[in-house]
Amino acid sequence: MGSTSAHTPEGLGRRDLIKRSAALGLISVPTMSFLSACASSDSGGGEKVEKGTKSAKNPLGVNESAPMDFVLFDGGFGQQYAKDAVKVYETTYPKAEVKFTATQKITTELQPRFNGGNPPDLIDNSGAEQMDMGVLVGKKQLADLTPLLDAASIDDPNKKVRDTLRPGIVEMGQFDGDPVWILYYAYTVYGVWYSQKLLDSLDAKYPETWDEMLAVCEKAKKKGIAGWTYAGKHPYYVPFSLYPMIAKVGGREVLDAIDNLEPKAWEHPAVKTCFEAYYELQRKGYILQGTPGLDHIQSQTAWTEGKALFIPNGSWVENEAAKTMPADFNLAVSAPTGIDSSDKMPFGTIWASGGEPFIVPAKAKNVEGGMEQLRIMLSEASSKNFTKSVKSLTAFNGGTDGIELTPGLKSGVAALDKAGQNVVNPRLQDWYVALQKEKIGVAGIGEMMAGRATPAETIKKIQRFADEAAQDSSIKHYKHQ
Repeated sequence: MGSTSAHTPEGLGRRDLIKRSAALGLISVPTMSFLSACASSDSGGGEKVEKGTKSAKNPLGVNESAPMDFVLFDGGFGQQYAKDAVKVYETTYPKAEVKFTATQKITTELQPRFNGGNPPDLIDNSGAEQMDMGVLVGKKQLADLTPLLDAASIDDPNKKVRDTLRPGIVEMGQFDGDPVWILYYAYTVYGVWYSQKLLDSLDAKYPETWDEMLAVCEKAKKKGIAGWTYAGKHPYYVPFSLYPMIAKVGGREVLDAIDNLEPKAWEHPAVKTCFEAYYELQRKGYILQGTPGLDHIQSQTAWTEGKALFIPNGSWVENEAAKTMPADFNLAVSAPTGIDSSDKMPFGTIWASGGEPFIVPAKAKNVEGGMEQLRIMLSEASSKNFTKSVKSLTAFNGGTDGIELTPGLKSGVAALDKAGQNVVNPRLQDWYVALQKEKIGVAGIGEMMAGRATPAETIKKIQRFADEAAQDSSIKHYKHQ
């Protein structure tokens, strides 16, 4: 039931592309113009609306007759889930006029409003034109969402909103300690995706050790099927399985050191081991021929056509690849394969984190209204509505009871259950978008996966990129607390 835009590069792919800002850190192009524009944004501005009276039903003290302005990114998740949540706001506050707009041009349309001191009250800051979060936070452009997190939840007045969220959501919205600047609404499971039907046809189980992985790939190769494909033109998809594998092999502190841009972080033995394992896939001919030239849609299409067994991706792939996915594909996801029993973390260790970042601007006229709209979206009913319509989980921890889950979603929920506390969340892609996307992804991992650089050369190059970023005073630096 997901929106049709989910099946085009402009829709989910593009949005998702950015989800990874949430996810990936992929977007960097528009950030400079936004940065320069932000510098002058302290001038002007309209008056804030008067606050309403706090009550059990209105814990944020929303002004019941004040207008509320909500701008949504119009991507793969479509608009309906947000429109439905707006209707709840309008029913709760019938005197309030809600202006709801959906656009793909977030920076183009909203930058002038930030500059003029007249931003909307709530923004889904996503898509190819996502505004740079680090810049927004650094320039003090965002409202702290702590009042929302500490407010009573819609479903249980005895439970704060923060107590209803999935692991990692609150932390993802933080940049330097306590304030929470961003609420990621979608919840993405990253890992290795495959057709359970195709795996069964090879009489194989999902491999838990690297020797088993190579054996499964060899089996597939004999049947004329490649072991792997990936978005060769966007190789920052490869870390969706590679990074959690590094944590599994060496412990989550290896990823923390990488996020912190520590000297020699990339020289850790676990990084070397995992890079060599992935390089072996290339060396043994287990990667679909031509993969380095494919974009995310082309690689997913080859994979849904059964030309390759495994693909590193995020849970949006079920919606995005639906057009070419056979009805009996039986989509499944697994945590990354490890090396062997010496790995520091158990099999099942997976990367899962928030996507679709919602923000309330500091200069919004109706800050409480923006937060209240988010509080409504974090109710069980709104969460279920989102999950049913777009095949994705939300930040709300639950909301799947009584819904018939699609195969990929069901598999994602099972993978999260298996992981338990062993969920990792690399922050490189949120904190250092250009470093993760262009340098580590394209110039580093992409070249290695294409067979044009060895693991040792790649590690050296990536460590140099990380050191340059660490020493660049024009970049705001963040660290795990």
